[in-house]
Amino acid sequence: MAELWPGGIEYSDGGAFPVTTDSILLADFVRVRPYSAVLELCCGAGLISLLLHHRAPGISVCAVELDAASAAAAERNFAANGLAGRVICGDLRDRACLPAAESCNICVCNPPYFPHGRGRVSPGVARAGARSELSCSFADVAAAASRSLRHGGKFVFVHRAERLVSVFEALTAARLMPKRLRFVQHRAASAPGLVLCEAVKGAGPDGLRVETPLVLYEENGTESAEFRRIYHMEEQDGR
Repeated sequence: MAELWPGGIEYSDGGAFPVTTDSILLADFVRVRPYSAVLELCCGAGLISLLLHHRAPGISVCAVELDAASAAAAERNFAANGLAGRVICGDLRDRACLPAAESCNICVCNPPYFPHGRGRVSPGVARAGARSELSCSFADVAAAASRSLRHGGKFVFVHRAERLVSVFEALTAARLMPKRLRFVQHRAASAPGLVLCEAVKGAGPDGLRVETPLVLYEENGTESAEFRRIYHMEEQDGR
């Protein structure tokens, strides 16, 4: 277990899922207040919950993960960082593996991106399930989020920009209305590859806000100022 940046969170992936840019960008996109009740679905080793806890001490977390090794790593990471929460090793499609209905303010998820049979299949069952919809679809994730959120609660996630139409269909079916979007681009001249989205349970259809794109790199290949802020690179440089 090691600090992700000097003075930052203690983290170990437990040999299951490495730190990904997608999860770090998602955690930064979430608007969280201290003492919120947070649900993280497909939590892996709990990275997103830990980053939210760093920003908003006092949150309580329920994290759900299908892979036993990853769930065990999340438990260790929570304990090492003093995060009040529980980790449930189980299937998010099973209501018994979710917190009480309408008990959460925020649900976060970095879900599997690709429909079964599409995209490159990662080696190993756990990583393949994290990348492809082998064990659950995005519609399953949205349904679990909706059941757990209070009216007005927020479901915040990251996904592939190319899947935005089917993502919106699943959100609408689950009574989750998209209200805030931010596209992620490798460079300013690049087409967006990812989209960060905040949907609100029970909200009306109007009022979607599209924020300025998040550009990760300058044209010369150096990290953008926002990328450096999100990754705490100034702390890593000792500034």
